This record gives sequence, structure tokens and C-alpha cells, in this order.
Amino acid sequence: MIARNDPCWCGSGKKWKKCHHPFLAPQDFKSLKAEYFKKYQIVLKTPEQIEGIRASGKLAATILKKVCAKAKEGVTTQELDDYAMELHKEAGAIPAPLGYGEPPFPKGICTSLNEVICHGIPNDQPLVNGDIMNIDVTSVLNGYYGDCSAMVTIGEISEEKQKVVDVSYECLMRAIKILKPGILVSDIGQVIEDYATSEGCSVVNQFVAHGVGIEFHEAPQIAHCYNTMDIPLAAGMTFTIEPMINAGVREGEIDLKDHWTARTLDGKPSSQWEHTLLITDDGYEILTLP
Repeated sequence: MIARNDPCWCGSGKKWKKCHHPFLAPQDFKSLKAEYFKKYQIVLKTPEQIEGIRASGKLAATILKKVCAKAKEGVTTQELDDYAMELHKEAGAIPAPLGYGEPPFPKGICTSLNEVICHGIPNDQPLVNGDIMNIDVTSVLNGYYGDCSAMVTIGEISEEKQKVVDVSYECLMRAIKILKPGILVSDIGQVIEDYATSEGCSVVNQFVAHGVGIEFHEAPQIAHCYNTMDIPLAAGMTFTIEPMINAGVREGEIDLKDHWTARTLDGKPSSQWEHTLLITDDGYEILTLP
């Protein structure tokens, strides 16, 4: 993390405390917004945009909570997708994954079971006792995006699965707790990988979190592992943190048939939790709470 007397990240030659320190040298928002976009392609959100993202985040979290409650033994992931589609329609919203990417993602939510790291596609296979599953919901409401995911456990699960579920949640919450202006993007990955490896788990490095709000995926990328992305957080940034934690090796492979489903290379379980976050003047706000 950058210290007060270190050279400022902007290259001015001044000490950070005399230049871009978020508390000692506040800048005009308009100029800071222009600077972050020019330097990093990061869009610092206006109060009006934040209100829109906050509403979409709340909707996504509400839909996620309802879908998770329906995930029971014998229920298919396609039934969960159908329910999520219905909830979006009732709210006048759109599920962002539907038709996204190339090839177009075919469903409205992602349902990633057991060894699936991410981007699992709902199908007609029923859930069974012992399954763990990540449900990922991204809602578009009035043009704004809210993105979140959570794990569900079906019946009695193994100790290994329970551990990776717990570690991934703790990784997310530890990363969120450090957020405030001036913290570096790389600090997020440091906190996550420090904890995950201390618990004997690995951190996926093939997929990242991302800016979100006015687009599905915006700058910056947020790596969950050790990295050198030394961009200071600034008030108005909105992004996800979504650590993908594996019980075994970190490497995964993408299904050659559907070109979306990513599975652990060793077949061991994977787990992920996700929130959309806003950086405020003195900390953070979780935007994806129901």
C-alpha cells in the first residue's frame, strides 16, 4: 500500500500526501473524473449514476436471494433460470448474461456446480444431495448494472466443499473491509491470496472481477491473486469483487463444446461469492444487498 511520504502515483514528483492523498488533498470531482478516465479508462460515477447502480444492485441481490431459496434437492438449474427470468420481467429489468459474449451466453443466470469455477449454464440436471453451487445474477435496470453471486449447499456436503465455501466467503469479506480511497487495486488480491493460501486453498487467476455499473464490464480489472495493478481507489469507483477459490489447483479449463463452462483442472470443488462495491469519500458501500 502507498504511504503518505511515498512519491505520488501520478508522476508529479510530489509526495502522495501533498498531491493525490484522498483526505489531505481533495480534488475537484470533475477534474479527477477526467484524470481517471484518461489515465486508466475508469469511469468515476456521478451521484445520479450511483443512484441508478444502487437500484439495480438491490434488485440483483433480491433476485439472487429468491433464486437461492429455491435451490433444493430435485430442482433443476433450468427451473432456477426460468424463475430468475420471471423475476426480472416482473421488475421491468433484463438479465445481463442472456445473449452476452461470443458465442452468446444462452441463459439469464450462471449456475456453477461443484468443480465448475464460473459460467455454468443452467440445464435439466436436478440438484442432488452433496452439491454446492454458485448462482450469479446480473440485472440491468433502467440501463444500470448490478452484479452479485452467492453459494448454496444442497443437503449434507463434504468437509472439503464446506471449507472452500467458507474460505471464499471470508476472502470476499476481508477484501471488502480494506476498501477506501487511496488503497491500491493490487491490495485486494494480496488480502485474498494471503488468506486463501493460509487455509490450503488456491486462487483462480484466469478470471477477474471488474468495473461495473454503466456497462456489464468496465475498467479496471480486479485480480484476486497477487498482482501489480497499482491503481489507487477513488471515490465514485464501482466494481465487483468475486474471488474464485479452489480446493485444489488454481488452474481451470473451459468446456470445448459450450465455450463457457470453466472447470477445475483436477476436478476438485470451487467456490465464489460476489458483491458490487462503491468507493465512497471515506470507505465503501456494498451495493448488492437485498
